[in-house]
Amino acid sequence: MSDQQIDVVVVGAGPCGIAAGAAAQQAGLTTVLFDRGCVTQSILGYPYYMTFFSTAEKLEIAGVPFTIPDSKPNRREALSYYRRVVRAHGLDVHQYEEVTTIEGIGGDFAVHTRPTSGAARVTRCRAVIIATGGFHEPNLLGVAGEDLPKVSHYYRDPYPFYDQDVVVVGGRNSAVEAALELFRNGARVTLVHFLDTIDEGVKSWVVPDITNRLQKGEIQVYWRHRVAEVLSKSVVLREEESDRTTELKNDWVLALIGWRANPKLLESIGVLVDKESGIPSHDPATMETNVPGVFVAGVLAAGTDANKIFIENGKEHGGLIAGALLDQFAEQPVGR
Repeated sequence: MSDQQIDVVVVGAGPCGIAAGAAAQQAGLTTVLFDRGCVTQSILGYPYYMTFFSTAEKLEIAGVPFTIPDSKPNRREALSYYRRVVRAHGLDVHQYEEVTTIEGIGGDFAVHTRPTSGAARVTRCRAVIIATGGFHEPNLLGVAGEDLPKVSHYYRDPYPFYDQDVVVVGGRNSAVEAALELFRNGARVTLVHFLDTIDEGVKSWVVPDITNRLQKGEIQVYWRHRVAEVLSKSVVLREEESDRTTELKNDWVLALIGWRANPKLLESIGVLVDKESGIPSHDPATMETNVPGVFVAGVLAAGTDANKIFIENGKEHGGLIAGALLDQFAEQPVGR
């Protein structure tokens, strides 16, 4: 980038980052987006069969219609749509260029980035919007053996697990849908969840399917259990109430128990992050953090509660931020 100062840098090119960038640009602010991966990297990591819970209309951003034959889009349709939004607004997105550090104060920030190939560089800007999402790192089981090759926190498709004994840990959509698909493609599946039923947020059209499979014993289930230890050819489960353990013959463990954001970038520039909730200190009316000129957008603002902010409501953050920036910049012209 040149030494000329731009108005806004957006860190993250997921749906909410794109929405924030488009809102800033529509407000007449010069804007650049950076992402350590590709556009909507998190959606790229979803299982290929994934269908969104929300309708296409609710997932629309930046005034670009999301038109599909069915009401609920799948992964491929979402990937295509959000790239169309980037093109429609002519957003300047630097893919595979990670933001490593941010320095400065409100009105004059230096954003340090490092492309996957190429030398590190610095972009000067007046404000920073951090929209890095909640999918930096998977939640861990925290048990012995979790580092064995048989354990994965990711799931893409069922074919590697044919004729294998697979333990799926979790009770949300990702775990339930993986368990069903694995069963239908020849894996022997055991579902393990620390509650006594699947989570309330599981997609309504999936609930009857998983309920029938469990009732018929086609998928085994251990309610009120947690994984206590992973061994090379088995897995040890512990019952919540009694602490009684059960050892199962096992080939693979899929720990699909959610993800968490990485607060390091926020904390490095002075943003206060609640240790218990993971929520960054911010004003919900403007999304500005306790550090003047630094804003959060999208799922990141919800901390560890992934059921609080989705694309549907996180996309609105861009408009709040753009309005706040226009007010601030009117009071503090370039050059200060």
